[in-house]
Amino acid sequence: MIHHHPLLLSSSPHVFSHVNVRRLMLNVIIALLPTTVYGVYLFRAAALRVILTSIISCIVFEILFRLIVRSRQNFRDLSAVVTGLLLALILPPSTPSWMVVIGALAAIVMAKEFFGGLGHNPFNPALIGRAILLMSFPAAMTSWHNPLVAAEAVTGASLIDAVSATTPLAIIQQGGSLMDAAGSLGLGSVQDLYAMLFMGSHAGCIGEGSILLILAGGLFLIATKTIVFVTPCVMLAATAGFSLILGVDPLFSVLSGGLAFGAFFMATDYATTPLTAKGKALFGLGAAIIIVLIRKFGGYPEGVTYGILIMNAVTPYLNKLREKKYGYRKEAKK
Repeated sequence: MIHHHPLLLSSSPHVFSHVNVRRLMLNVIIALLPTTVYGVYLFRAAALRVILTSIISCIVFEILFRLIVRSRQNFRDLSAVVTGLLLALILPPSTPSWMVVIGALAAIVMAKEFFGGLGHNPFNPALIGRAILLMSFPAAMTSWHNPLVAAEAVTGASLIDAVSATTPLAIIQQGGSLMDAAGSLGLGSVQDLYAMLFMGSHAGCIGEGSILLILAGGLFLIATKTIVFVTPCVMLAATAGFSLILGVDPLFSVLSGGLAFGAFFMATDYATTPLTAKGKALFGLGAAIIIVLIRKFGGYPEGVTYGILIMNAVTPYLNKLREKKYGYRKEAKK
């Protein structure tokens, strides 16, 4: 007796593994914990307020939007938590809570859910949130304060009462020297400035303080195969190279600002970056060129946000560089 089995037709993927979206998001959260804790240590209650406001707002906006449109997507994939945490870590600790809520609304609803939810967004949600805040409230988004642990005069005070400060990257962009940047931090040499930037205890966004902790989180993501090393490595190396060409200290360029954070945690987003190694390398190269040009000639001292977002727009074209999986290639005419 012959048994006829129905033919099942389905779209990809056809191969499954035990690694799911929730596990990948959890890996990112674990990788972000060191720099998150250090940011709270540097800026105390102000940083904690921004982080909690951002995460809670992102979760609430995602749930409300999916209830309104009756979406069946899973609420428990932790993607909203990751977006909220990333957004908070690229904001100044003095950002007012209502601004953080606006940034979360832009990141979740405008940048992700309007495009169909997780995996369909063409641009990094957290960077869209920051870009909108930067365009709408430039004064608030470029106001910096010294870390409370490094300012004895304001120990125990709120960040609003803390001493305003200029970031080392802004000093260089305004025409200052490395010694000027070192002097702004009370340091006596350029070597001390490098050490300070690497270890982290200076004015800036909540999550960009310690390059050491950012690298630790990035290496964890690489070790767990959550991300691949191509984009971060090319982005960092290319930034150093193009900075050298334009007469900017390459080591300072790599250690300053949000470059390292963006390279490991923003430029490696699954939905907004290329699929192939060649595409990832070109993505990192393009982002680096844009970042260096903005830092050197732009109106803002930092260009990581726009460098990555512009390359997000180029990603569909970079994906066309991948090899054909089926069929055959026609031989080139002689």
